[in-house]
Amino acid sequence: MGRWGGGRAVPTTILALLLATGAAAGAQETTHQDPASGGAHPHAAEGTSPHGHGDAGSQGAAEVDPAAEAARQVFEATGRLHDPREVHLWQTRQLTFGGENAEAYWSPDGTELSFQTTRPPYSCDQIFRMKVDGSTPPQLVSTGTGRTTCAYFTADGERVIYSSTHEASPECPPVPDHSKGYVWPIYNTYRIYTAKGDGSDLKALTEPGAYNAEATVCPIDGSIVFTSTRDGDLELYRMDADGGNVQRLTHTPGYDGGAFFSRDCKKIVWRASRPVPGPELEDFQKLLGEGLVRPGELEIWVANADGTDAQQVTYLRAASFAPYFYPDGKRIIFSSNYGGSPREFDLWAVNVDGTQLERITYAPGFDGFPIFSPDGRWLAFSSNRNQGKPGETDVYVSRWSTVPLGPRTEGAADRYMADVRWLAADERQGRGVGTESIDAAAEWLAGRFAELGLEPAGDDGGYLQRFEVPVAVDVKDGTRLTVDGEAVTAADFRPASFSADGTIEADVVDAGWGVTAADLEHDDYHGLDVHGKVVLVRRFLPEGDTFAKESDQRRFSELRYKAFNAREHGAVAVIFADLGTGGEGEMAEESPLPALRVDARGDAGLPAVHVSRAVAKRLLGGGHVSLAVELARRTAQTANVVGRLPAAGEALPRAVVVGAHYDHLGLGGPGSMEPDSHEPHNGADDNASG
Repeated sequence: MGRWGGGRAVPTTILALLLATGAAAGAQETTHQDPASGGAHPHAAEGTSPHGHGDAGSQGAAEVDPAAEAARQVFEATGRLHDPREVHLWQTRQLTFGGENAEAYWSPDGTELSFQTTRPPYSCDQIFRMKVDGSTPPQLVSTGTGRTTCAYFTADGERVIYSSTHEASPECPPVPDHSKGYVWPIYNTYRIYTAKGDGSDLKALTEPGAYNAEATVCPIDGSIVFTSTRDGDLELYRMDADGGNVQRLTHTPGYDGGAFFSRDCKKIVWRASRPVPGPELEDFQKLLGEGLVRPGELEIWVANADGTDAQQVTYLRAASFAPYFYPDGKRIIFSSNYGGSPREFDLWAVNVDGTQLERITYAPGFDGFPIFSPDGRWLAFSSNRNQGKPGETDVYVSRWSTVPLGPRTEGAADRYMADVRWLAADERQGRGVGTESIDAAAEWLAGRFAELGLEPAGDDGGYLQRFEVPVAVDVKDGTRLTVDGEAVTAADFRPASFSADGTIEADVVDAGWGVTAADLEHDDYHGLDVHGKVVLVRRFLPEGDTFAKESDQRRFSELRYKAFNAREHGAVAVIFADLGTGGEGEMAEESPLPALRVDARGDAGLPAVHVSRAVAKRLLGGGHVSLAVELARRTAQTANVVGRLPAAGEALPRAVVVGAHYDHLGLGGPGSMEPDSHEPHNGADDNASG
């Protein structure tokens, strides 16, 4: 379904169909079935990953926390994948189903995730990789022996690095002694390895004899940041992709771990404990000597990639961990039990300077390990939401929305403006037809339709109705113009955007402004015989009272109208030129030749070109032209977004159709108010709110 606007037909339309009058019930988000595994993924519940949360649910029974119970009730009422307060998360999808699955990290191309899980026949954590679209079953990467943790794709996506104890023993290492309280094990048998994506060509990058784990990769040079006890404390180190050139980055007693690079690899972010000198530090060092650490207060830190200029970001006095930079590097998303029960971990975000703390998730239990996809459009994380049974943690992905910072009490206007801000954000690049930005907008709108309970009414059971639209037009080599046998240079003529293809050889007749307006008693074709001729037509309109009304100016100055009028009078082609509006001797500076751009309304039925003033003056007294126009029009696929809201009561044999367009002018150019500007044309008051 198309629409008209800005002198172009743009067939990207949002439709909501009401098949009958009456109220309709909203639909909840549904729990998806796992297409890849066909069942639950059991996982050991020891919670021993020091890179992660240590299984916040494994500490035994506790009193019901009122906030946690309230969150649980919200999820029961609204659907288990998404809380309405999670305004940054859309199109949430569950990728694993049952057991313990965590630390899912993206491949560089954004099509896969590496993650750690326990599933038969393995007794403890192993590394797998899986397609985000669920098209293939998860594939084992690690050896299937020992315990593994913290898998991360290399910068080229060809290999995976991870830590494993398999060389020390094929058995799972012993679980920690919880008689010392809630502690994490620090296995000194963990070494960092690199392997191909199928697990072959396994190579060790670190030496045995110390804890070496929590490794992540710089996407630019492939260097690795990791945590090690090689110098007696849990510190951060950096090494080359082959394990060489190891450099220590931190030098303060405490647990420095879980580091990630910024996208440009100029910064790192990590979580750290800083035990107070005295009994607290002594307890930390004593436990570390036994291969244990007691997770307590963990804060978020940032530094240059070489460890210099380290700055503490958070001062929450909570267990905050798994920090990851926003795509623009200005904010950090992380997991924390701040502000609630010690067992309630949610995702939070904060500016790198520690300002504007914002809660991202509200699910009961645990949300952690947030990581943005390489294109910044998706967030992967691990969560207890939608548990089949208590203690299960699964991997989820959500479309990321850059709505304004929360928290806030949200009303109808807030929800409306959140949609407008997302669609009109600079990141959407103006939602030009045929661009990736409008594809992203279509997918986002489909997600919003699903959340609103609309039934899919597009192609193949989905919300999208795809079709081809013109996106570009080019001049082919066969295009030419000669005047009285002399070739006109490309700088002095250009086909009109609505020109038809064709070859014409004919005499030229001057048709003035090319306007026929009986109501205004103006007819430039009066007394002219232009049948079989090429007409020379002036751009714009003459000065004076005849075309004083704005509506007349818009109608009769349009060049497409003038081309149609020429065709109606029998002309075989039309030549447009700026010959001024005030008569001979009063010509203003010549306007540039109009740019060749996409005109989705089709051609005018005859060849049409623009020529310079110098060429046009040669034709004022007549002349003979040979004209050939040959244009190549390119198309791209776009989509309507179509949803249906069925009646709750008896269906009536009618429907109400509501439509609005969501495209805009992209980065501007011809057809926009500022044709020389190549910046996002956001369209917030027009298309985004249409």
